[in-house]
Amino acid sequence: MSQKAQILDALKRGEGITAVDALKRYGCFRLAARMHDLKMDGWPIVTHNVEVSSGKIVAKYWLGEKQMRLGV
Repeated sequence: MSQKAQILDALKRGEGITAVDALKRYGCFRLAARMHDLKMDGWPIVTHNVEVSSGKIVAKYWLGEKQMRLGV
């Protein structure tokens, strides 16, 4: 299964994902590029900045609420 498909599956389950998550779980070094691909495919990707345990601010991605409610 492609990185894009694995990431989309996680987003469909309601999981948020950061670049570190993507690297550890899927070996994906370019999460922003995969998010761009998903957006171009029509998926409503939502981005929020979150603070991680080290105190740094990173982007975290989710699937938009409409899609999550519909269970797509």
